[in-house]
Amino acid sequence: MYSSRPGLLIGFHGCEMETRDALLINPDTIKKSDKPYDWLGHGMYFWENNAERAMQWAKDKKKREQIKSPAVIGAVLDLGYCCDFTDSRFIGMIQIYYASMAKKYKEAGKNLPHNKDVKNDAHKDKILRELDCTVIEFMHNYIRDQIVKDLRAKGFSDYKLFDSTRGVFMEGGPAFTGAGISEKTHTQICIRNLNCIEGFFLPRKEIDFLKTLLPKEVQSN
Repeated sequence: MYSSRPGLLIGFHGCEMETRDALLINPDTIKKSDKPYDWLGHGMYFWENNAERAMQWAKDKKKREQIKSPAVIGAVLDLGYCCDFTDSRFIGMIQIYYASMAKKYKEAGKNLPHNKDVKNDAHKDKILRELDCTVIEFMHNYIRDQIVKDLRAKGFSDYKLFDSTRGVFMEGGPAFTGAGISEKTHTQICIRNLNCIEGFFLPRKEIDFLKTLLPKEVQSN
């Protein structure tokens, strides 16, 4: 009943400047991420209401020589039917799918993938989320296969594909000594159904609103 997320929200995507410009000119030139370590499975990723974090991510990619010109593009999103890992119901759901996947791996004599640290990560944040990604994709594929099976057998299905996934992540170490707040805590969104992206926009630079209302002699102080 409450699985669909009502209303629209704003997300920001860090990327190469050429990618940003291409999306502004032709918003249908969307490329999904399908890396084996994607935190929330495969799709297009956004930082929820966090343009600064999106830009920092792009700048970090430049330091690793994976991006030439860091940029950020904004998007208006409708999450639709969202697998939201801030909701205990979906955490319970992914635990069930993990158990099912683990059983299949064991029966096949295969080792489960695992989340790994990147080299020189002082905070050990397990940035390469291969286990998480595999479980989430296992869930999506199982649901898709069940829908196909049901449609062939009876013409309808009680299963429903997820349009998006969402999660809050603690990352980057304590914000200050003894803190329970992490420096890079963020909410991440993965859009699977591209129809959930209502449109893209170029983020504006913030202006000093108060300063625009002050007399010129005060502005100069």
